[in-house]
Amino acid sequence: MHADLWHPARFEQAFDLSFTQFNAIPFPLMSFDLISVDRRETVDRETFRREYLKPGRPLVLTGLSRAWPALDKWTMDYFKQVAGDKQVPVYDGSKANASKKVNQPDAWMKFSEYLDLISTQPTDLRIFTFNIFSNVPELVNDYANPEVCGGFVDRFPLMFFGGAGSKVFLHFDIDVSNIFLTQFHGSKRVLLFGPDQTPRLYKLPLSFHGLEDIDWANPDFDRFPALRGVKGQTTVLNHGDTLFMPSKWWHHMEYLQGGFAISLRAVPSPVRLMNALWNVFFVRYLDNACRRALGQKWFDWKESAAVRKSNDYARRYPARIGEASVLAG
Repeated sequence: MHADLWHPARFEQAFDLSFTQFNAIPFPLMSFDLISVDRRETVDRETFRREYLKPGRPLVLTGLSRAWPALDKWTMDYFKQVAGDKQVPVYDGSKANASKKVNQPDAWMKFSEYLDLISTQPTDLRIFTFNIFSNVPELVNDYANPEVCGGFVDRFPLMFFGGAGSKVFLHFDIDVSNIFLTQFHGSKRVLLFGPDQTPRLYKLPLSFHGLEDIDWANPDFDRFPALRGVKGQTTVLNHGDTLFMPSKWWHHMEYLQGGFAISLRAVPSPVRLMNALWNVFFVRYLDNACRRALGQKWFDWKESAAVRKSNDYARRYPARIGEASVLAG
């Protein structure tokens, strides 16, 4: 490891970051082949289509949300005012197991109490199934779908809330949408892997996420050797930043401060729409059926199958580490 690897100037040069703005660095993972996500203030539709949408490349747009009323209006206090009395489901960072139903909350809280919690202290509790738009429909007037592409599913905006230190397990979205994720009130760091890296990511059979035992900030390469040399991208999202994540891209996120984000989703093509329907109505149904029938044995088999498949792939196709890595030195 180079002696100057952790020097702020090296990261600022490599990732084009201003430390006075970010006060954080992307995932500094030595044995991953990482580059920074492209950052632009704005981009025209044709350039976006040519350089990002068609090739499937992530992008951070720092100016896309600038004209949104939400940029200044959506605060913790505002959400407490308009929906603070609602009971919301919260989820901790524990692994899924046979004793819990699918998407079963770990607890319920008043929304105002949850917002106070993430505003004042670290917590692993997150919200991702509370549809705030059904409770406060006027919120849809506070943002706009990006003009750089079409196909947005207007009826299904999603919002995610998390406390400092909470983490999102590595996954790709079941509906295989193109996603525009805009961060509010706080920062999070993001780790991204393209679909071509799937064989190395310990994907669970009939699932859309990888093993939940992996610590992506400090991976155990002896236990998970297929991760060595995985190619990916990383960035830090701050208030107002919008991350474009192409369809089927894997993402892992860590909240650096308590905050929230909105996810706007666009269907890439009729083929991907059929893929989404297949995932929702067949793959997920079959997984749930096996879960009900086999219980914990199903979870154990899926984990062992994921390890066996990725490790076999790594033995057949050893990674060539660092050839294109910003961090390889």
